[in-house]
Amino acid sequence: MQLLKDFSKEYSLFAAIITYFVISHFEHTLVQTTLGNFIGFSVLFAVIIYAAMSVAHHAEMLAEKFGEPYGTLILTISAVVVEIVIIAIMMIHEHNPELARDTIYAAIMLDINALLGLAAIIGGIKYGEQPYNIDSSNSYLSMLLVAIGIAMVVPHFMDAAHIDTYMMFNVVMFILLYITFTRIQVASHRYFFEYEPEEAELCDAEGNCEHHHKINGWYHSVNLIMAIIMIGVLSEILAVFMSNTLQTYGLPLSIGAVGVAIISAAPELITAVRAALDNRMQTVVNIALGASLATILLTVPAVILVTRYMGMDLNLAITPVQGVMLGLTLLVSIVNFNDGETNMLEGFLHVILFVVFAYLLFV
Repeated sequence: MQLLKDFSKEYSLFAAIITYFVISHFEHTLVQTTLGNFIGFSVLFAVIIYAAMSVAHHAEMLAEKFGEPYGTLILTISAVVVEIVIIAIMMIHEHNPELARDTIYAAIMLDINALLGLAAIIGGIKYGEQPYNIDSSNSYLSMLLVAIGIAMVVPHFMDAAHIDTYMMFNVVMFILLYITFTRIQVASHRYFFEYEPEEAELCDAEGNCEHHHKINGWYHSVNLIMAIIMIGVLSEILAVFMSNTLQTYGLPLSIGAVGVAIISAAPELITAVRAALDNRMQTVVNIALGASLATILLTVPAVILVTRYMGMDLNLAITPVQGVMLGLTLLVSIVNFNDGETNMLEGFLHVILFVVFAYLLFV
């Protein structure tokens, strides 16, 4: 009975199902007019973000049950799965070879500059400085440098005759990288990605810490999967309205990639802000840098395999502007995250980089 009561409160899931049937019924009518396209796009985008909040909630419950680093691993993988599903659907619809590249680029800008920057500002205002385990940031950033270089920089210097073979080579390499890094994160070097404040240790010593054995892992896992499925289903319709809306208003197609990144990053942003307010910067670092790493290590092999299977073109080589922005983001991150503490100034610098990124979208 309690499960039924809890399930009856899954409003975002019911909203997603109802929206799917309503929009599907009126889709052909809505796409005929500019106003109809805008309404369809707005409603679908809002409902998908609402469903993404449900993903964040259930991922947070699982994180609370299993602890770090499993919690943020669940959240980042959930967000990346959402991203991969949407990218695959939109690539099939749009046949845009740069969509995956632009989405990965936008996701990294959102995760590191917007999400981590905003969380550092919020936490800095409330606590001044927030500590975390420096080993985690060093590990993430070194992996990001390697992954971005291999997937998005090296293709610039590859002969066209060998690029397809190199892509398949990347699939194998990235899967091995992700498996290796995940094993390090959850097993051999798990302590790299954990930070226990002194008060938490005292709490444990006194036996007053709250345990969360009562959280139903199966319930939250099933609802998490259902929310991701509904996001994928709605995204297939969203692709049509997004394409028409961008063409109507003469906006660049890269805006669509940012939309995909926003949808996938929404659960992470919500969780990161809550963690910053609770003085849990380690969780924020794990989410922001972990999501960026998972995005490139999982999305790249997925889109390579999808495009190969569908016979579509794929271009992952970053543009000069994207290269400069990614380089600045990683360079500033290396400088900022070398002392084991974040503050408001560091957050402000990352937010400024995100503002520049947003400005460049329209230039």
